[in-house]
Amino acid sequence: MKIVTILGLEEKLSQLPLSLTYSEELGLDLYNPEDRFKWFIASILFAKRISTKIAKKTYRRFEEEKLTTPEKILAAGWNRLVEVLDSGGYVRYDFSTASNLIRVMEELKKKYGDLEELYRKSSDPIDLERRLQEFRGVGPVGVNIFLRELRKIWKKAKPNPSRMASMTAQRVGLRDVESYESVLVRLNLEFCKRHKCDICPVQTHCDHYITEFRADNLRKMCL
Repeated sequence: MKIVTILGLEEKLSQLPLSLTYSEELGLDLYNPEDRFKWFIASILFAKRISTKIAKKTYRRFEEEKLTTPEKILAAGWNRLVEVLDSGGYVRYDFSTASNLIRVMEELKKKYGDLEELYRKSSDPIDLERRLQEFRGVGPVGVNIFLRELRKIWKKAKPNPSRMASMTAQRVGLRDVESYESVLVRLNLEFCKRHKCDICPVQTHCDHYITEFRADNLRKMCL
């Protein structure tokens, strides 16, 4: 019975609109090196404590302004980057993110030339993550966001599943976290954190919903 339940859950997760990754939602083809770099920019934006809606809107503003290569970001300069960040609603981190982006682009060009060369020079998954985290403003969260969607493309992209994905997987009884990490993160952000258990598409698989949310509703009905 448990095996049937898990199979049903995996099938449901695969069919959810949420199963679309953020890079896919942004229209990026990660088999394309140019789009991999674009996803790197987007990952830096997604990594801050800011809503995914604002991060997506801000990334799209970068695309609209054609600020999607190291050269164009450096040519734009700090003031222009702040303007673009603000136009996407990224006002809370506009100054620091503009500074970080310029520093990252400078270091990337100086050390490697481009992102693909950084990957080629990385000896293994740990070294790849280390090299990425050497950039100013690129921490473990940003690296996880960037690499988890490259698992099937870059052989050395093997980040440990994020705590958020692991916690959500535990709630619904799913062991294969890596294959469903993106959708698990989105479930957490869009339902768990917003306390929308009553409309969560996998509520019947979720221990939290079964043991707490439904019990709370029963208590309210008895009052």
